Formats: sequence, C-alpha cells, structure tokens
Amino acid sequence: MKTINNNVELLSPVGNFECLKAAIQNGADSVYFGADFFSARASATNFSLDELKTVIHYSKIRNVKTNLTLNTLIKNEEFEEAINLAKNAYENGIDAIIVQDLGLAKKLIELFPNLPIHSSTQMTIHNLEGAIQAEKLGFKRVVLSRECSLEEIKHICKNTNIEIEVFIHGALCISYSGQCLLSSMIGGRSGNRGRCAQPCRLPYKLTSDSKIVDEGYLLSTKDLCGLEFIPQLIKAGVKCFKIEGRMKQAEYVATVTKIYRKYIDLAKSNSSFFIEESDKKDLLQVFNRGGFSSGHLDTKPNQDLVYPKKPNNMGLFLGSVHDFNPNKGYITLRLQEKIKIGDTISLEKESGTYTISELMINGKNEQAGYLGDIVKIGRMKGNIGINDKIFKLSDKELSNSAKQTFSDSEFKKIYLNCNITIKKETPIEITIFPSDNTGFYKDIKINLKSDTIPVLAIKSPITKERIISQISKTGNTPYEFKNINIDLDDNLYIPNISCINELRRLSLENMQELVIHNNCENVLTTKKLNNDIKKNNIIINEATENYSNNESITILLNKLDINFEYNKLENIQKVYLPLNFFLSSKYSETINKISNKFDTYIYLPLILKISNLNLEKILQTFKIKGFVLSNISHFNILEKYSSYEIIGNYSLNIFNNNTIKELSTLGLKTVTLSPETDKESALQLLTNNKFSDTEIIVYGKTPVMTINYCLIGKSNKCYSNCSNSCSTNSYYLRDRLGFDFQILPDNNSSVTTIYNSKITSISVDFNSDIKYNKRIDFIDETIENMQNIINTIKKGERLEGDIYTNGSINRQVQ
Repeated sequence: MKTINNNVELLSPVGNFECLKAAIQNGADSVYFGADFFSARASATNFSLDELKTVIHYSKIRNVKTNLTLNTLIKNEEFEEAINLAKNAYENGIDAIIVQDLGLAKKLIELFPNLPIHSSTQMTIHNLEGAIQAEKLGFKRVVLSRECSLEEIKHICKNTNIEIEVFIHGALCISYSGQCLLSSMIGGRSGNRGRCAQPCRLPYKLTSDSKIVDEGYLLSTKDLCGLEFIPQLIKAGVKCFKIEGRMKQAEYVATVTKIYRKYIDLAKSNSSFFIEESDKKDLLQVFNRGGFSSGHLDTKPNQDLVYPKKPNNMGLFLGSVHDFNPNKGYITLRLQEKIKIGDTISLEKESGTYTISELMINGKNEQAGYLGDIVKIGRMKGNIGINDKIFKLSDKELSNSAKQTFSDSEFKKIYLNCNITIKKETPIEITIFPSDNTGFYKDIKINLKSDTIPVLAIKSPITKERIISQISKTGNTPYEFKNINIDLDDNLYIPNISCINELRRLSLENMQELVIHNNCENVLTTKKLNNDIKKNNIIINEATENYSNNESITILLNKLDINFEYNKLENIQKVYLPLNFFLSSKYSETINKISNKFDTYIYLPLILKISNLNLEKILQTFKIKGFVLSNISHFNILEKYSSYEIIGNYSLNIFNNNTIKELSTLGLKTVTLSPETDKESALQLLTNNKFSDTEIIVYGKTPVMTINYCLIGKSNKCYSNCSNSCSTNSYYLRDRLGFDFQILPDNNSSVTTIYNSKITSISVDFNSDIKYNKRIDFIDETIENMQNIINTIKKGERLEGDIYTNGSINRQVQ
C-alpha cells in the first residue's frame, strides 16, 4: 500500500542543549526531547517551557524536525496542564508530539488537526492490526515495539499507510514498553510515569524447586546495534530510524548520530554496503553493555540478548593484569586496544574509574600504546589481582573529536543559491534561495536592495571574483553558498564595498526570520483553545453520575487444571479464560463446563502474533459471552464480532476519564483500572465515568513484566532443540532480598510473563453510591482456596499476611 522511497529520517535523542547541537551538527534529520513534565525520561535534563522555543528555533533554522515526548500516562488533574504543554509546543512550531496516553492522544488529534501525533512505543503496538488501529485513531506515525522482527516490520510497512518508526540503536528494555510494572510495584516509581528505577539492571537468581538454575543480571539486555539492518529496513518502507539515549551525554549522541548518518546515506546510495570495523568499535567505545546484539530484528532466535555479568557500560576490553606492584601502583598488561594519556579505564573488581596519567613501554614514558604493546600504567590502587580484566571506558581522542562537532562551530550547513545584480546607476540587488527547495526552506526566497549605487570606475573596477569572495564569507552561520550568479556591468566601482557584506548579512538574517515565521508561529489563542476544550468535552474532575450499576465478581484463570471442578464455584458471575486454552482440545470439556454455568470471556493476550486465531470455530464450539482486550490491536481483530461484549484489560493503561471515553466509543462496555491506580485516582475515575462499567483487580499476583524472552532457554524465540522444561516445571526469579517472582511462559508466542512476588489483596470502600466490579486473578490456587478467596472478597474484606500487598491503592505512584 505504501510507496517506498529513500526519504527516511534519522531521529536522535536530546536531553539538553549540548545534546541538541551534537545531534544536529552530526546529521540528525529530526530530534526528540522532553519538557520538564510528562516525559518518559523524567530524570533527563529536559527543557523548560521557555527553553522549548529556543530549541525549536535552533532546529528549524537548520532544517531539522522536532518531536516533543509527551509520553507518560496522564491523571485527570494533570490533563489540562498536558494540553497546555502541547499548546505551547504547537504555538512555537513543534513538528510532532509522541504520546502514550490514548485519551490525551485523541484530544490532541482533535484540538490540533495539523499537528502530527505519534504513537509512542509505550503503546505496545507490535503487529499489523495495532498499526492499522492506530491509523484509524488518527495517529500519523507508530513507533513500533522494539520486539518486532525485520519480517514483522516488513509486513506492517507493506500493509499500512501510517508512517513506521523503529529503534535502531541503544538500550533495550527487557519488557515490552508500556507493560512493565516492576519498578512501580516494588518501589512506587512507575516507568509509565517516566520514573523507572531500572530494577531490570539488578542481579537475580533463576530457581526451580528451590534450586538455583542460573544467576546474574538475568534481565539486563545488551544494547541494540542495527547497522547491518539499515538497507533492509529502508527497503521495507520504514520512515524513521530512532536512536535511544535521552539520558546519555552529548559525546554519545554525536558519535552515534554521525555513524548512523554515514550508513543511512550509504544505504540510500547505490554503493555496496560495508560496515567498517572502526565504526563498530567507536560505537562500542561510547557505550555498550557487554557488547551489542541485534535485539529482536533478526528472524533467528537471539541467544545473545542478555549480558548477565554486568549491567552498565563495559567499554572495550583492554587486556588482563599480567603483573601488579601495589607499592607503586603499577599494572603491567599486553594491550588489546590502543590507549593514550587521558583515556579512562576500569578494573574488573573495582567500581570506580581511573584516568591514565602515566604510561610506560620498556621503562620509557610514552603518550600512547598500541595493539600488542606490553605497557605499564601507573598510580592504580584497590582490589587488583593477576588476570583481572581491564576495560577502556573512554577514548580521549574520540571524545575530543565528538566535542568539536558541538562546539561553537557550525558543521550543519544549508546550501543556498545567490543572484546578485550590479548595474550602472542602479541600487545593488541580491536574491538568495535554498539550493534544495525542501523542508522548512521550501519556496523561501529573500530579495534585498542596497542604498549603495555603483559608479563608473576610474582605476580598478569591481570584479566578479571580488564579489564572490565577499558573498561567500558566511562564517560561523548555518549557511553556505553553493552557486553565486552575478549580473555585472563592465567598468563599475562600488564606493563602499562593505555594502556587499551588509547585503549578505541582512539577507541571511531575513532568511532565518522567515523560516521561523513560516514554521514556528502557529497562533492559537487561549480563547479558541478553551472553546475547543469545551466543544470536545475534555473531562477534568467534573463529578457526574457513576455509570456502573453492577458489583459482580469475575475470576481470571491464568492456569487451567482439567481435574478441577470449576463449575462448583459460587458467588461469581464471569470467568475470563486465556485464549491459549481454547487452542488446545485438551481443555475443551473443562471450558464447556465453565461456559455452561458462568458468563465466559476469551481473554486475549497482551502480545498476539498468531495469524490464525480460529475465532469462528471457537465461538461455534463454546458458549462465549465476550472478549477481554489487552492491546489496541484487538479492536481491529474483533471488528466483525461487535455483537459480543468487549471488556478492556488493565494493560490498556487507563489513567483518566478521557481514555475511558475514547475506549467506550470503540465499543468497550467495561474497563479494568490499572494496578498503578491509587484510591484517590480510582475514586475520580469512578465518579467521572459515565461511559462504561468499571472493574478493579482486588486479588491476584500482578504481572510486572511481559518479555519477549525465555529465561530458561535464554532466547527471544523458542528453538528446535529446547528442552521445553517450562511446560513441566515451575520457575521463579529471586531478587537480592529473597523475594520470588513467578514466571509463566507462553510457548505459542515465546512470551514470558513475570508476576509480582506478593499477592495484591485490596478492599476499596468508597461509599454506597460508588459501585464497581471486582476481579480476582488466580494462578496456582486450589478450588478450595479459590472459593475461600471469593467468599472473603464478597464480604468486602481482604486477605492479610506477609504474602499479601496493598499494591498501589494506598500510595501515589510517582
């Protein structure tokens, strides 16, 4: 459906103004950055509202697009502030806004119809159906989940018109973005709110039957390096390559941007595509976690996705300690990489870093050592032993080279054409316009006349060469003249040659001003915005009649035991059964018994990559009341099943009533609140919800991660010689404090769900007028335990003890 072309963007991360210059001066086509609030990288420096204008202007003048990351979940009381942030960015010329929250995204699409809204990777769009649904909702671009393979990306690009953006380099989360609650559940810092504490970078032990199967940094992924996939991804139709790293330093941004610019340009040319080892090494030098991996791009299983030995920057392996003199602090080693005075290193058993200030070869002080040299480096102290590994963390020469690109010099140039007319007794006239009539310089032309009038020369007439020399002095500006055409009468003299300099200066200034005026001044008055807010019924803490008129109890059976008599359970109205059970004849009899007594719903998994679901056959075989949707792709999948009741799962990340309203327009009858919802927020969502029934999960182990990785097989895909022990044994991740997180693999999709170590058990008592449905999530409970839990919840009570937690209900998640 999509026309494939070479107009692919390189999108670089910006955490501060120095990073902005680093990205643009090294060839970024577009940049992305956050404001002081509502950014998924809240710990980055980010920009104030006043600084946004400067950032946007700097970028536009250099023909670079700007993307604002407004990609966190928004509470009701924050909604108006989020809209006003978008308004501020819009008025200053932002080119796109990246959004996670569905309610906010839809409002921005309605309020700012000319402003592209991009679906953040936090929306977990990982299949064709999700991309199609995003297109229907009005998004201009989808940032796909990083778990998508090259083949899946090709399929999505081929069958949609929406722009596709993919991550090409940088840190990978082990969990699907937008679906990680681990930081939130154990520490109250939500990744969905931009404050992830990165518990995935901590050590864990993999256990089975209380035995340690594996240990280390088992959730810490290597960084992605997608250089080799660039030609195929361009051919597939990808619109934008995204570099991760808003928390990184400017040297990192400069180096990575420069290298990816080089290979994107090479891939767009018809030259042979070859990656130089020196470029790979520079990428490794600026940051890597145990080397790089291809992430999930390759269609083959990636058994090199995780690096379990160390979770942070490794640098380059420099060599091993051959000898150590603790008195003088001398370390002797044979170099595996070049090293110079000023480089920094780290040692295997030491947490700190050292700057090389003393370097000796054969007893002589040297400035540098090279591959194979036996060198002695001085002034080292600490826990150092023979054969300890040494790593080169930074290269002073590489760092200085990167810094030069974001100094005060201009390396990013806009090429211009110039026509200058110098006629007898006529004011000198100049016209400048871009050589490449694209981007923010499209159809821009500046024409100026000087007060200076040429006269007949007495001795030395002005020459074209002199005029070209004067015009070409663009100096440290973003401009460079590519073609200068001069219409010059013979034998003329210019009384004041500085007028040529002044024409050049003024024309360039006018060009900058015109670029800003044409592209950065979107006037939208506060009055108009307020009218649009009212017209679009934005809900901001306005109490309305609660829609819910039910207080039913629902159970989700994450596991199904064919020996259990579920039909004997009492005091429940609904049962959610995961789709996998319907795909195996082994469970048919058990499902029939359940569906004949209770309203039964097919619980669709968050990650759905199965092409043929056989829904028609399932619906003909079993008595099904409806579906539980876990991802926006499911709206598209279930489009022709509108007669069935549709329930929205917690994984839709419902944080405000605008999101509930939008989901109800898509057909949802019931919405399940996020486990990150606190009591006050839940009350607001209930009292403002006039669109659907509301469901709260009051019991169960909360899924804290959904990962495209098997911790047992150590791969992102199931492979032929796997032992499949996950189907017979129970596995847990044990953290440093001794808490065990249960693991539930799904062989159909190579997806693993990790559950919280404690069971959430809450009793939320609002008042008699507030009603909501209660959901219970079961995994390993016996039938007897299930019934006791159901009875306890029906009485409005919660279970007490060390194995239980209130989750987020009594605290505000940051």
